[in-house]
Amino acid sequence: MSDYLSNVVIKNSNINFGTSGARGLVTDFSPEVCGAFTANFLKVTMGNYSFNTVAIGIDNRPSSYDMARACAAVIEFMGFKPLYCGVIPTPGLAYYALEEKIPAIMITGSHIPFDRNGLKFYHPNGEITKSDEVAILAENVPFSMPVILAELNVCPAASEKYVERYTSFFPQNALVGLRIGIYEHSSAGRDLYPQIFSTLGADVVSLGRSDSFVPIDTEAVSAEDRQRAEEWLHEFELDAVFSTDGDGDRPLLSDENGQWLRGDILGLLCSAHLGVTAAAVPVSCNSIIAASGLIPEVVLTKIGSPYVIAALESLLNKFENVAGFEANGGYLLASNIHKSGRTLKALPTRDALLPAVTLLVSCQQKKISAQVQALPARYTSSDRLQEFAASRSAALLEKVVADANSVIKDFGLHNISVAGMDMTDGVRLQLDNLDIIHLRPSGNAPELRCYAESTTSDKADELVRMTLIAIKEKF
Repeated sequence: MSDYLSNVVIKNSNINFGTSGARGLVTDFSPEVCGAFTANFLKVTMGNYSFNTVAIGIDNRPSSYDMARACAAVIEFMGFKPLYCGVIPTPGLAYYALEEKIPAIMITGSHIPFDRNGLKFYHPNGEITKSDEVAILAENVPFSMPVILAELNVCPAASEKYVERYTSFFPQNALVGLRIGIYEHSSAGRDLYPQIFSTLGADVVSLGRSDSFVPIDTEAVSAEDRQRAEEWLHEFELDAVFSTDGDGDRPLLSDENGQWLRGDILGLLCSAHLGVTAAAVPVSCNSIIAASGLIPEVVLTKIGSPYVIAALESLLNKFENVAGFEANGGYLLASNIHKSGRTLKALPTRDALLPAVTLLVSCQQKKISAQVQALPARYTSSDRLQEFAASRSAALLEKVVADANSVIKDFGLHNISVAGMDMTDGVRLQLDNLDIIHLRPSGNAPELRCYAESTTSDKADELVRMTLIAIKEKF
């Protein structure tokens, strides 16, 4: 056994909390670093909850299993029982923890490349907050690590409960007549989704399964994946293609023409079908969410599920059906939903399945493309510059704040001026032609994200393209 002080280990680790969870390079997530974060999380949780078991789940990254073994070792050292749930979508693990009233640790880097990973923490009542992150970093716990980490046996209970969540709420014939392709790649839920869709009556076609990790980013869908959806639709005569990011908390859903839906549009349509009366969404989402009238009350937040969750807690004091969703498509259900004598329990953490299944059920009455076309004509686009240092992003945003009109000319936008600036998260520029450019450093990786909004999808795509090219070349 080796002895450590958690605070010392964390300070020397290069691992930090980002937009959602602690993220960093795999090479920095040593067993003792995983153990230190686990020890501090448990120390904070012990002060507020009574429990004897801690659930652990992983995604399909090569590094995730060994990280889980390290977390399990320290859970045992702290006097608790580790319950290893195996490869499971993050919302599946979170839902199980909520139902069992136990803490949980999810080992996942979500959409970021396989050379990085992360830890997401859940109290017995849900995802930790930003104040919890501060408390975790402030703890200093002595702990020990065994020289050889024990192997872990998988308990299927969490996966089974996640499947049951959807197959018990939606009618058994809800997807009858639909032929749905599931782009499996390396998604943590790839073995569960076919079971759920088939149980609801769909004819399922499995597509694109990968033995190596595929870092799908639902906010920056690759040209290859755009083309794949169209080809699969025609080749297999599909009604839609469904996929997720690596840990299954962000959805990708295509319409019947193979066009991927933007995550915020998916969230808006899902909310309308579920009868949501109040929603919290990040400032990067499409402005039609508030303007459409489909959701009576909309609150804008900083980007990241902890900020959305904080806003949801306030909305619950005033409204009955409350939800949140993000530009990446992750859907957070803050209140129970009652429909046709069935109840869908709240799951206030990002989930990929609910918005996708809801919209697929609705397309039995009205095609997905028709539902999208019925919305006001505002279109969003987004992409990122990878390996773009945080210091470089900070310098760029300083220039934008100091002289935005000059900077947008460098972007190639002439005879246009800045009409407004929102600094809720990054810098969001409202232009006098009503277009929007939003720049924001990623909280999880050395990346700069650009979001744009315009009157056509082509214009929004071009705004993102020319902005990122200019930034790469001139800043």
